[in-house]
Amino acid sequence: MHDALGGEAKVRNVILATTLPAPPEQLYDMYLDAESHAAFTGAPATIEGRPGGRFRAFDGSLSGIVLHVEPQRLIVQTWRSSAWPAGAVDSILVLSFWPDENGARVELVQVNVPDSDFAGICEGWQTYYWTPWRTYLTGAGK
Repeated sequence: MHDALGGEAKVRNVILATTLPAPPEQLYDMYLDAESHAAFTGAPATIEGRPGGRFRAFDGSLSGIVLHVEPQRLIVQTWRSSAWPAGAVDSILVLSFWPDENGARVELVQVNVPDSDFAGICEGWQTYYWTPWRTYLTGAGK
């Protein structure tokens, strides 16, 4: 990948995990259901939860295409922030859902995140997904 000046653009990979108080199947379904996704993030979302389906969230700040799903276990999608440079390639997001004694463990790998937004993406997962999702599931967000 090259930047606008013809040099190598710097990209990084995000690897995160969290535990949420719900079974993996419920979390998988919530992420891929537009109404549920909007409810726990607090922002409008459109998601077609099938390969080839489009994804938009946070008033179009995030967009992508669902590439692959393993029902109740795995979601793979292209993922792009509107804050990224025009020439940046889409990242690939992999979410996997695992049983845990406290509900489920969600493991996230996101590759090809532009270095310029790496910190924002890492913080954003916590701020815009993990924390509100946990709050919603514990009843504080309902």
